[in-house]
Amino acid sequence: MGGNSGQAGRHIYKSLAHDGPFDSVEPPKRPTSRLIMHSMAMFGREFCYAVEAAYVTPVLLSVGLPSSLYSIVWFLSPILGFLLQPVVGSASDHCRSRWGRRRPYILTLAVMMLVGMALYLNGATVVAALIANPRRKLVWAISVTMIGVVLFDFAADFIDGPIKAYLFDVCSHQDKEKGLHYHALFTGFGGALGYLLGAIDWAHLELGRLLGTEFQVMFFFSALVLTLCFIVHLCSISEAPLTDVAKGIPPQQTPQDPPLSSDGMYEYGSIEKVKNGYVNPELAMQGAKNKNHAEQTRRAMTLKSLLRALVSMPPHYRYLCISHLIGWTAFLSNMLFFTDFMGQIVYRGDPYSAHNSTEFLIYERGVEVGCWGLCINSVFSSLYSYFQKVLVSYIGLKGLYFTGYLLFGLGTGFIGLFPNVYSTLVLCSLFGVMSSTLYTVPFNLITEYHREEEKERQQAPGGDPDNSVRGKGMDCATLTCMVQLAQILVGGGLGFLVNTAGTVVVVVITASAVALIGCCFVALFVRYVD
Repeated sequence: MGGNSGQAGRHIYKSLAHDGPFDSVEPPKRPTSRLIMHSMAMFGREFCYAVEAAYVTPVLLSVGLPSSLYSIVWFLSPILGFLLQPVVGSASDHCRSRWGRRRPYILTLAVMMLVGMALYLNGATVVAALIANPRRKLVWAISVTMIGVVLFDFAADFIDGPIKAYLFDVCSHQDKEKGLHYHALFTGFGGALGYLLGAIDWAHLELGRLLGTEFQVMFFFSALVLTLCFIVHLCSISEAPLTDVAKGIPPQQTPQDPPLSSDGMYEYGSIEKVKNGYVNPELAMQGAKNKNHAEQTRRAMTLKSLLRALVSMPPHYRYLCISHLIGWTAFLSNMLFFTDFMGQIVYRGDPYSAHNSTEFLIYERGVEVGCWGLCINSVFSSLYSYFQKVLVSYIGLKGLYFTGYLLFGLGTGFIGLFPNVYSTLVLCSLFGVMSSTLYTVPFNLITEYHREEEKERQQAPGGDPDNSVRGKGMDCATLTCMVQLAQILVGGGLGFLVNTAGTVVVVVITASAVALIGCCFVALFVRYVD
């Protein structure tokens, strides 16, 4: 069923990014060094995610956040992301900045991540220095910290879509696959390094005493890593401005721009074809026509038409989004409660005991060991992403997708039924298999669908390739916003399950059941291109 779902009567799923006569031409092969530079964004993003996972709860507790406001902190960001991500993804498809379509959005979101970290890691300290009144100090500290957490989560979740669309725009099909593997590899490395730095007791080290608290130490490292990684990422591969693409003329060269090569280099999606600095006038005339059409499409794009395009997406795209939602629901169900599971179930500690009691200290020890388990997850995510390149030639994308869900489902089920310290830490490696699968296989399938549709457009030159408001940015954003929807489902449903069952074991068992359901779904409904 999965290989043929929705193929009968399936219409061509068009991308606005390819509205010129050369839309089927692949961009040049990118050096491995450039793909690694491009992947540094994922390293920086995941490093900061790991820091947040290690410190956000202690920060919220230290400022005195009422438990009634916890749900607002964790719900607001994914709700905003789920509602706005497809809209911004479509807007990036039409962005006419001279710097390209994706990079302005990536830069903006990276700055938002930096500001969010500054607020939730340093906000309480700044407020304490500026406000003397205890009541006002408490209100402002809670408000600033909450804004910081929501802003960081929103930007960090949001930025994945533009990064993937940037990769798809400027790389050939083979380089897209390599780039996705490098993304998963550096995602694991960034997470592992973030968890390791978070496990260090900075309060008793010289750097901790110099900067004040461990929160300031982690902000120093996070800001440094994030800034350097995104500078490297944004300078990795140049984009063709959409304005120049529509006009069919090369962009104005500046001293920072690399000179045009004499062997006919061109940017993906551009209708220009330059050789020795010469622009074909026929292509320029065709470009003017395309520009007029693109302007009409951009003016006609409204939120209503955007939602209509989302609802009317071809079945194979819809099934891929559903499978991605199932996978992230299972993964987040386990990951968000894993350290608590280790403390309460594996170590049999009590988080509600007095802070100087033996039961609470045992719980804290379990949480620390749980952090090492998350570090193991990140390391194995990197290793598995490397071996995926070998495995895909034997079992294909379908085998990789099915295996990731199956191993995660069996591993979490075993952990829930037979909780043990050593077996749980060993099985944390299977979390890395799932993580790598979610970061690579769905986006590989997106590239396969795009490639198939480009061939169909090439074989049907009489068709109109511009009658859709959907583009690669919107495709990636729609897939990525399934992560936010999974966060909403997990945040709203698992708390109820834990309160009903009276134990966090139900969280791990639920993650296992959802992953095994996902196994069936990816095998039966997701379409794989031969």
